[in-house]
Amino acid sequence: MATSREVVEVAVGVIRKDQEFLLAKRPEGKPYAGFWEFPGGKLEKNETIEKALNRELQEELGIEVVKSVAWEIIEHDYPHAYVRLNLFQVTQWLGDPTGLEGQDVSWQRLGDYKTGSKEDNQLKPLLPATVTIIEMLLEDMD
Repeated sequence: MATSREVVEVAVGVIRKDQEFLLAKRPEGKPYAGFWEFPGGKLEKNETIEKALNRELQEELGIEVVKSVAWEIIEHDYPHAYVRLNLFQVTQWLGDPTGLEGQDVSWQRLGDYKTGSKEDNQLKPLLPATVTIIEMLLEDMD
């Protein structure tokens, strides 16, 4: 996607165990407060994507990443920012993910997000980029 807007680099953790993944609810005071997303955050100046991922997951969830793999890069144009999401599949970590910034966290079953499947079990609202990532996970599942 070409854009004249500044691109905000973001590290995103797709935290997975078996057929489940973790979502976090955006806290009050942030854009899209109350929407569910994959945890992560903006890179700081001179920070690598991997360091940002580790820092953000430690700050937000209190976990230490043990094993992660760079997965995909997607871009999304939100009204407040144009973001480049550097996705990592996180499959091993130390600690129990907890919302350290007052946000709710929830383990979700991937199968509940298949079209027409158990829609009542899906968290809402989801950020648009979160929907895209879930669709990517579903494609990998097939």
